[in-house]
Amino acid sequence: MPRPLNKPELKYPPSRAVRVKNVTIGGGSPVTVQTMWKKPLEAIDDALLAGIGALRAAGCDILRFAAPTLREAELLGELQSRLDFPLVADVHFDHRIALECLRRGVPKLRINPGNIGPAWKVREVLEAAKGAGAAVRVGVNAGSLRPALRREPDTVKAMLASAEEELDLLEKFAFSDTVFSFKSSSVETTVAVNRAFRKSHDHPLHVGVTEAGPLVPGLVKNSAALYALLSEGIGDTVRVSLSDEPRIEVEAGREILRAAGLSKRGVNLVSCPACGRSEFPVREFCERLAPRLAAFGKDVTVAVMGCPVNGPGEAAHADLGITGAGDRALIFKKGAIIRRELIEGALEAFLEELEKL
Repeated sequence: MPRPLNKPELKYPPSRAVRVKNVTIGGGSPVTVQTMWKKPLEAIDDALLAGIGALRAAGCDILRFAAPTLREAELLGELQSRLDFPLVADVHFDHRIALECLRRGVPKLRINPGNIGPAWKVREVLEAAKGAGAAVRVGVNAGSLRPALRREPDTVKAMLASAEEELDLLEKFAFSDTVFSFKSSSVETTVAVNRAFRKSHDHPLHVGVTEAGPLVPGLVKNSAALYALLSEGIGDTVRVSLSDEPRIEVEAGREILRAAGLSKRGVNLVSCPACGRSEFPVREFCERLAPRLAAFGKDVTVAVMGCPVNGPGEAAHADLGITGAGDRALIFKKGAIIRRELIEGALEAFLEELEKL
């Protein structure tokens, strides 16, 4: 009998654990979801804090910011002091920025030791990270390998060689709180390089497809790669890179973990595609409902269906569902209709019943 799709069979033992503030990556801990703030960090204001709050409500565990100057390092330190979950500073080329982030309490850096500069600069950063109890993510991207490795026709081999160079530096300075990522715009390459690295190393892996594109192609590529890896026990934290809002990346990451059987966090929203029978505005209702579900912590299934044919019948498994008949919305629980409301007031009525679950 084939194994259920929602119960991945782990092929690898857990990776080593790396602590990032109050979150553990690897070590058998739940797979975390992260995203990146997509605007320059210029000030800590109400809009920024509200945006971060919305990401947290959607299920973001770790949030990364670009830190191209010392000013961003200062702001990141101040921002981290106001938040109860970890931030990551994305630093390239200037080791002073990395040192300032660490001095100000940022608990994780995303760097490439190879582009920080000479060995003494790498040593300073790693010693500061060790002293601060901070973690480091080493990012190996197919599109930014050093010139000699870019000439290697086998991209997977080139990425692994780059990782070994970075590992040599980390081991030279006895630094072990490291997460690795191997990013490519190719699903095949992403899966192959992560599998190959995991066979030889137990460092936690940050997984995802980079430069995946806008919403539809980006979701397809990330879903294909992440499901394949997560189902084999590869991947300790995920980012679904999209040319879209960070909240969408977080929601997509959560849904991929749910599909892989690795998370039951939050509401499982299902809906029909709608057709000529539809008597209920499925798409519009889902667009209004989804943001209201983000902070609902219960593990329940909610169904939004277009007509009575696929409403209480086909969605009888749902803890709560809604469909339409004429000018009325039918709210049902486990297939049994419990409430009828005018469609105009259906959302609030549905949310009232949801709170009762």
